[in-house]
Amino acid sequence: MDNTTALTFTMTAYAVMENSKHGLFVVFLLLYLAHIALNSLLVAVIQKNQQLHQPMNVFTCMLSINELYGSTALLPAIMSVLISENYEVSARWCMAQVYFLHTYASAEFCILALMGYDRYAAICHPLHYHSIMSHTKTIKLIALAALYPTILFGCFYSLTLRLSFCGKVIPKLYCVNMELVKNSCSNASYISIVGLLLILVLIIPQLVMIVFSYVQISRVCWKLSRDSQSNALKTCIPHLLSLLNYTIGSLFEIIQTRFNMSHVAAELRLFLSLYFVVIPPLANPVLYGLGTQIIRVHVLKLIFRHKILPTK
Repeated sequence: MDNTTALTFTMTAYAVMENSKHGLFVVFLLLYLAHIALNSLLVAVIQKNQQLHQPMNVFTCMLSINELYGSTALLPAIMSVLISENYEVSARWCMAQVYFLHTYASAEFCILALMGYDRYAAICHPLHYHSIMSHTKTIKLIALAALYPTILFGCFYSLTLRLSFCGKVIPKLYCVNMELVKNSCSNASYISIVGLLLILVLIIPQLVMIVFSYVQISRVCWKLSRDSQSNALKTCIPHLLSLLNYTIGSLFEIIQTRFNMSHVAAELRLFLSLYFVVIPPLANPVLYGLGTQIIRVHVLKLIFRHKILPTK
């Protein structure tokens, strides 16, 4: 960084919460503790029980781990800035948060795409499911979901690391790449263009996989009896709800980052900007913990083990 580079960024969105920041600090703390408790419980239950080590449950476990990663990148930082006097963060931390949140968001969609593919294999090819989703292939898919967004965004992020900053205002609760570009000393519009292309590269392959999976599932279900249709669709409901929930939240953030949303109330903009990191880590453990019978049984056993164990 040269002497024109801003060493700190002022997060101006926090001014909206000035009069209630202590109460909001408690809210964010409770949200973070809920994220940790719910997702850690789901990971522990799946990891502990060998019969839950099926591909879909392994992907669910990976989803929870990624959500713990995203929550930890966001909520402690928000709480820290919220109780500060000037709402400033260092440029280095801001750039680190950009990397954490963008890789979280990318990996989340990759994992959801793999879960859709798993439902396709289970419903459309039940007799060959274990060969299609073999242990080796599952490990490869997990590695792909982790490495694909990390490496791809890492290459793009190298462009951001070269920027010097003259501006120091970020009108959000957290740092995103587009705001760093806006604060650059030079015209970095090429990074915005590359970033838009990156979004397409990170979204289109997964979107194609999800659409293909559910088109095939729909075709197969159309030929089944009503009971079979109902049983098949029940296994898809948690995934569809998770996918819809995350997609809506991501679209909120992409639209806010790329377009002027000043006509929308500031409080609503803040809520929508947090949606994609705050709501899925709360909803997904509930959807999979309560919506999947075999996981629900083991969760209840773990929680109430002292009550259900026979007394001597």
